[in-house]
Formats: sequence, C-alpha cells, structure tokens
Amino acid sequence: MLRRSVVLLLALAGAAAAQRVVQLHVRVPMRDGVRLCTNIFRPALQGRFPAVLHRTPYRKIGRVTPSVQTFLDRGYAVVSQDVRGRYDSEGEFQQFVQEERDGADTLSWIAKQSWSDGKVAMFGGSYVGITQWRAALSGHPALKAIAPAVSGGDEYFDRYYSRGGAFRLAHRLRWIAENFKPPDRPVVDFQKMVTFLPLRNADRFVAGRTLDFYQEAMAHPSYDGYWLGLSTLRRSGAVRAAALIEGGWYDPFLPSDIAMWQALRAQGRPARLIIGPWGHNQNPRMPEADFGPSAVLPFRRLEADWFDAWLRRLAPPAPSSVLYFVMGANEWRESGAWPPAGSEPLELYLASGGSANSLTGDGRLSEKQPAEEFADRYEYDPRKAVPTIGGATCCNFKVMSWGPLDQRPVEGRRDVLVYTTGPLREPLEVAGQIRAVLYVSSSAPDTDFTAKLAAVAPDGPARILTDGLTRLRYREGVERPVAYRPGTVAEVEIDLGPTAYRFAPGEAIRLEVSSSNFPKFERNLNTGRLQAPETQMRKARQAVYHGPERPSRLVLPALPRAGRPLWERLVR
Repeated sequence: MLRRSVVLLLALAGAAAAQRVVQLHVRVPMRDGVRLCTNIFRPALQGRFPAVLHRTPYRKIGRVTPSVQTFLDRGYAVVSQDVRGRYDSEGEFQQFVQEERDGADTLSWIAKQSWSDGKVAMFGGSYVGITQWRAALSGHPALKAIAPAVSGGDEYFDRYYSRGGAFRLAHRLRWIAENFKPPDRPVVDFQKMVTFLPLRNADRFVAGRTLDFYQEAMAHPSYDGYWLGLSTLRRSGAVRAAALIEGGWYDPFLPSDIAMWQALRAQGRPARLIIGPWGHNQNPRMPEADFGPSAVLPFRRLEADWFDAWLRRLAPPAPSSVLYFVMGANEWRESGAWPPAGSEPLELYLASGGSANSLTGDGRLSEKQPAEEFADRYEYDPRKAVPTIGGATCCNFKVMSWGPLDQRPVEGRRDVLVYTTGPLREPLEVAGQIRAVLYVSSSAPDTDFTAKLAAVAPDGPARILTDGLTRLRYREGVERPVAYRPGTVAEVEIDLGPTAYRFAPGEAIRLEVSSSNFPKFERNLNTGRLQAPETQMRKARQAVYHGPERPSRLVLPALPRAGRPLWERLVR
C-alpha cells in the first residue's frame, strides 16, 4: 500500500529566505486508474513554476539532492516518479512500452497543478532517458525540453543485439536479474548466468520466471518489424521537445545517441549532442584512465541552462551542434556535423607472413596494400571464448568494467590476430565511425568475427578505443540473414562504433581480430542453427585473408593537417 502524501515546508537560509516545499508520496492517476507514486520539490509555497520531471524504475528521488537543489535554485519545481509497477507505484512493470502513455498522463497532471506554469522539461540517464524519449514521442504540448543521457534510441541495437547481430549477453541478463527477480532471491552468480544454455531459457534461470519481452527478443534475432515498432529513432519525427543528448565514448548506446541527434537535426529540430570520455555512469574517472580535469562537466548546470532557454527564454539556447571530447589530446571540440567536416577515410591494410596470431606474431598494419596474398588462421572454440576486457560495456561497473583497459591479457592468445603499425612520427587525430573490412572464411555454417581498435603506448599498454562484431549470417545486414557456405571466402564489414582520439607521436595503431568478445556478446556456438534454443557447441577453423586480391583493411576517419597526405606522417 502506498504511504499517505506528506507535505513539508522547509525554510532555507538565503538572500530571499525562500521557503521550499516538499510533497512526498503523491499518487498521480493514469488514464486506466493506476496511480504512480510521485515526490514533488517546489521552490516556494506560492507561485507558478516550470517543472523538471524525472521518471525512473530505480526508485524516485526522496530528498533534496544536489541535482534537485540546482533546479530549485533556478526556479524549477522538481517532480520525481516511480514508473508503473516499480517500488511505490501501482500496476505491472512493462518496460519501455508503458512509458509513452504514462509519461503523457504525468505531463498532463503536472500542467494542471496550481503551482505549475504549464511548461515541463525532463532529465536523467539510461532508462530514465528512455522515459524522456517516450514521453516526447507523445507530442504532449507541455513538454518543451529534454536531456536524455546514455539512453540511445533503438531497442534492438541498444539493449538486445549488436549492430552485427550478436545478443548483448551480459548487459541484458544482469539487468533482468537485478530488476525482475523475486525480492527474496539473490542475484544469480554472474559466470553461471552468462554461460547458461539454452539462451532461450535464461530468463527463467536468472529471474525465476518466463518473461514475455525476453521471449520476444529471442524470437526476433533479426531487425524485423517487431523491432521497428519499438524504435524511437524510427519515430523521431514525432519529437517536438528541444533535446540535449549526452553520450559517452565507452557507453554502448552512443551510436544511437548520435543517430537520434542526426535525425532531429535533419528534421530541423533543436538538438545538441555532448560526447565525453566516460561510460554508462558519465564519470570520466575509470581504471587505467585519466583524461584530465577538463573532462568533468557540470551536467545539471548545463541542463538547467538548456531548460532556461526553452522553457523560460532567459538566454539564447546553446547551438544545435556536437560538443565532443578528443581523448589523447584531452580537449573539447565543437562541430556542426558528425563526423566532423574535413575528415577523410584513412585505410590501413592488414599484412603478415601468415602468422599474425597473438602479440608475438608478424601481423602489421600498413598504408600500402601488401604485394602478396596470405591468410592468418586460428581455431575458435566457444568453450574457450576470448574474454571481454573494458571497452563500451553496460551496465554494472563492478561486474564488468568499461573504459580504455589494456588488451595485452587477450593479445597473448593464439585465437587473437594482432596487426600493428609502427610508431607514429606525428600526431594523428581520428573522429567518427571506425570500420574494418575483412575477407574471411570458416569451417562453420555460421560464426562471428570481431574487431577491436587500440592505441598502443610506447611502453606497451594497448588501450581499447572501440570494438565490434559481425555474424556471418548478417554480413549483408541484420534485417535479413544470408546463408554462408563453409569454406568459402566472404567479405565482411565490421562496425566498431564511433570514437575521437589523437594518437601521439610514438604511439601505434592496433587492430585485433578474433571470433568472440565474451560475455559482452553471446558466443556463437558455430552450429549454424538458431542460437536461442541451441545447446551444442562446435569448434570452427577461421581464416582472415589479405593481399592485392583480398584487401582486408581498417578504415579510420582521419582529420589531416593541411597540405600533408596522411600516409606521409604515419610511421617512422
């Protein structure tokens, strides 16, 4: 049962000796009669105020936190609400699909309150960002601005499958275990969780029950009509609120954050994108990484500035551009487009004498195509998958760390191919989407190929920048699978995601190629059958080809210096 609403008047010392009003456990009715538990923080007892709304499945704000205080000081009321079916709110939690209607109903309720001036903004990250996009899709006239952080805009690509078609294993199962298990049941051991087979039954293993949304995800491994119906990106034309989008280089939702900004700008909507050197918690302090004091941004102040511009017209809004942090240089850049204007593709070709296996092999990257054809071969055994170390992972830092971690622990494996340039003689700045084009073959009827970009320091550490994966059946796109005939050579493009990094003189560029990145992604079991019901595993003999006929290559979006061909300044 919900607790009764409590109203507190808090007299705070200050120049104006303003009274703050706190209302706890207010029951806000939805159109179907379900009541959502809501806390309200108002700047003063009297007056009408614009409101900042925070809708969350992770427990509503229960006190005047520094974030709440920032908005109160700007003259906003702050409204924090448990979404349907979570904590003190009534109803059944049906992730994502409930948030458009419930968001609109909450906006209507706020606009009708005696203390409201009828204008509302929203803020928050992850699922709290999703609630903003869903409310914005309703087109509610009260919603003037939003500030979604690390939230993405497409359910298939952000929370379930990679852009190459592999299931986001650790992310989904851990989130389900933490949010759908019975209260008296401990979270299942992480290693047992990610190795459980068949994958189709993993919801019962981690949550103790069958979950309809999980079963639907398992039944739709391709990007089909089911996912089109859930995509915010596909409906972005309905968004009218001015959007301040916050993403991070080591957050897996960043590609969709960028896509949302691009879509809104293409439609002439006001939108600003900030990309910083952080993971899902927006904290630039990560293991083995120090991006300097400039990497820390005052998010609540920036959001309050954005809301001031669109709800109160107190100042011109910030430009609808991209503010992004260049790692390595540890500097912020502003660009009116993404990727930044002036970037051009720099192709670095894979080469070896046929022994690129591990860090001690002969793999190399060169700006010139190799004169001879060679193939590097390895065995992929899903029982001994290459472990995930850092990168863009989500969403429990204690379980699986994100960030630019050193990759040498996996580069010592024979099933990891390593290709490296010589030390750079001048700085090289890249900003945009990273791609790898590989010519591959496999003994399996279906398998995966992974790629990873790393910056190699002169003293040896190889810090991951981006990574990606393509499943052979999805080599022509995740919209429809295409059969692969074992033993044949196929061209595969791997999307490694976006980054911005300045390689310093003395650093080297490295590409790793393998067939697993576990448990960030599920292991391909190599049988060629659907993964969800599969329990059998097979080894696969993999090959990566390179030479004049099969030019496997890494493609970097490079920002050249005026008058200097890129290749002239690559290596010593």
